[in-house]
Amino acid sequence: MIKRFENRKVVITGAGGGLGRTAAVSFAGEGATLILLDINAAGLTETAAMVREMGAECSTHAFDIADEYAVRSFGQEICVVHPAIDVLFNNAGIAYGEINLPVNKVSKEKWLHYFSVNTIAPLLLAEALRPALAEAKGVIINQSSMASYAPATPYGVTKAALNSLTYGMANVFAESGIRVNAIAPGLMETPANREALPAETHERIRGMQLLDLHGNADDIAKLALFLASDDGRFINCEIVHCDAGNRLRGWRG
Repeated sequence: MIKRFENRKVVITGAGGGLGRTAAVSFAGEGATLILLDINAAGLTETAAMVREMGAECSTHAFDIADEYAVRSFGQEICVVHPAIDVLFNNAGIAYGEINLPVNKVSKEKWLHYFSVNTIAPLLLAEALRPALAEAKGVIINQSSMASYAPATPYGVTKAALNSLTYGMANVFAESGIRVNAIAPGLMETPANREALPAETHERIRGMQLLDLHGNADDIAKLALFLASDDGRFINCEIVHCDAGNRLRGWRG
């Protein structure tokens, strides 16, 4: 059986756990060679062991994607080792903690850090890898959130900005034959979400779904596989929702 990503190179950020780890395992199952990034070196080692056990080739790179110099250095290194990159999945981001406070309760310093990681880093990384992405006529997927449709917290604001940036990126990367889309997940049943969200908040958000279903990391990984595959070749400049029809984003979402 032919695997969809046989002989293809896939870069995944935030691969040290959660949705990023699930995506890495899913792409490995489809034959991809993986380039995994995370600030969490220990988590990266665990993910790498999982995908190598599946028979996948994998390299790991531990650094802070908010560090522009580190991003540029990584891009230069990878474009030499892998002259063609098929997929960049910008999954890394800050999602928990003070980033979920009201917008007027966060310092300027923290605002700038949140934007650096959640909004600007995906663009800088894509630009650093652009020669290799262009060679493969590759695909960029940005990880957004349903919170982008109700940006009352720094998290929601940075993801709303990422939605806008996805449009801008699609426009400038198209000239290199590179597609750019984003995924906006709804409420996911992950350990991190269960730990971070009070039970009452979790049920309130889930109650806004049109379908009485539990979302999980596999739902996002499968969508990423489709968008990155040849089957998604005509899909570009889109924010694709995966949230069971959550009312939070309204009918125009």
